[in-house]
Amino acid sequence: MTKTILVFLLCACSLSAQAALDAAQVRRLAAEDSSDKVEAIRQLTQTADPDAVRVLQAMADDSLYLAGDKAVIIEGDKAFDAASGAAIKVPGDAESVTVNNRIRGELANALAALKLFDADAGVRLASAQKLQSSVSPEMAPLLAQALEKESDAQIKGMLAIAKAQADLASKDPNVRRAAVLVLGETTSPAIRSLLLPLTDKANEPDNRVRYAAISAVKAIDGRLSATENLGRVFTGLSLGSILLLAALGLAITYGVMGVINMAHGELLMVGAYSAYVMQSVFRIWLPEYVDWYLPAAVPLAFFAAAAVGVIMERTVIRWLYGRTLETLLATWGLSLILIQAARVLFGAQNVEVANPGWMSGGIELVPNLILPWNRIIIIGFALFVLFLVWVLMNRTRLGMFVRAVTQNRAMAGCVGVPTARIDTLAFALGAGIAGLGGVALSQISNVGPDMGQGYIVDSFMVVVVGGVGQLAGAVWAALGLGIFSKLLEGWAGAVIAKITILVCIIIFIQKRPQGIFALKGRFAD
Repeated sequence: MTKTILVFLLCACSLSAQAALDAAQVRRLAAEDSSDKVEAIRQLTQTADPDAVRVLQAMADDSLYLAGDKAVIIEGDKAFDAASGAAIKVPGDAESVTVNNRIRGELANALAALKLFDADAGVRLASAQKLQSSVSPEMAPLLAQALEKESDAQIKGMLAIAKAQADLASKDPNVRRAAVLVLGETTSPAIRSLLLPLTDKANEPDNRVRYAAISAVKAIDGRLSATENLGRVFTGLSLGSILLLAALGLAITYGVMGVINMAHGELLMVGAYSAYVMQSVFRIWLPEYVDWYLPAAVPLAFFAAAAVGVIMERTVIRWLYGRTLETLLATWGLSLILIQAARVLFGAQNVEVANPGWMSGGIELVPNLILPWNRIIIIGFALFVLFLVWVLMNRTRLGMFVRAVTQNRAMAGCVGVPTARIDTLAFALGAGIAGLGGVALSQISNVGPDMGQGYIVDSFMVVVVGGVGQLAGAVWAALGLGIFSKLLEGWAGAVIAKITILVCIIIFIQKRPQGIFALKGRFAD
């Protein structure tokens, strides 16, 4: 007797599940008029029935057909009654239901709304994210139901925003005002655009709703402005990191030898092309490890740029010490030679250096602020190189000799420091660090023969402002120059920003010619 009752209950449950959808309502999905189809989709969505997902998904996949007066789903050699889900014989007179772009958009929204009731939190989160950009007023009751059942805080917040967007079309002013207050807490340009029409009396007759919309738009504008400034600061830190890597080498070479090396920007170019060469090698010989070409490019860039620096110092610069104008002209000529060499070897056009997979994407702090991984890693890389240079300069014999020559070359030579060898090693070190800067620059900029020209002047400004031979000064000057320039570019444009920064640096040097940190030594003055 018990078994009989159990079988009866199972059959009853099965029948009730199969009869969940109204056959006439499902049949309307195959109506001739697109407006009737849209209305049928919305009605099915309002049921919040899991079977509605099956039918609407079949319609989106072009698997929904009309056989006589019945809607059926045909998948390969199998057919199912669309309303009940029961397996049927494949009809011979089935006609495909036409789905245009308007219907597809409606289906996408309906499926996203229905998936808000899925047991998987990941599915619900994806649906809530999709509804942030496309929600219709008809979804308000369904969203309210989903919001009531949702327990996840992140999804619940997204549903509240989606429901508020749907409630903006409500006839009740109190509902519209409540929706405006919810949307006013966001930091989204899209929400701002949605609220902006409500600030006009022609679009919103209720004064309370209109004033709430005006306040909400102002609040969003304030948060957007703060977010943009935060993004500029981050971009400035990234630029400052590149300038730091370029200026560290100059701080060493200019501090030790007093050489104004106009070819220092081309050492950045050597490092960038080293990354390109290593990427090409990995693509040809190690394609399965191509994402790891960048770590392999770091030592290559350092030693390649260092070798170029040694050749420059031994062949040209060594014979021009103490002759500033001749050194400037000679290194400018060397820069032209290096540029032409790059054009001969790699062509005049820019080459493509791709970000590795692990440097793609970013961290989204707010909807309109994403911190790219490539810039985050560049900042970390610059700090790591800075740490290594600090250890070298303060904890090694070579660093002690470099500091001695920087502070008092004559006295260092008198106590046995090989100043000529230190000049070569210091130039190699400075050039190698510039090569590392080129590797970092290749991840955020075009790689071409002329790429170093835009950084040489800024690098010298960093050295002069920071103080000759001072690592701490180079750090503060590079990061400050990067952040300040990006903030000014956002407010006044790139040209005005450059002019303003140059004027500020001139005024600063007039007041403090020794830079932020004065060099200690007998010849410092």
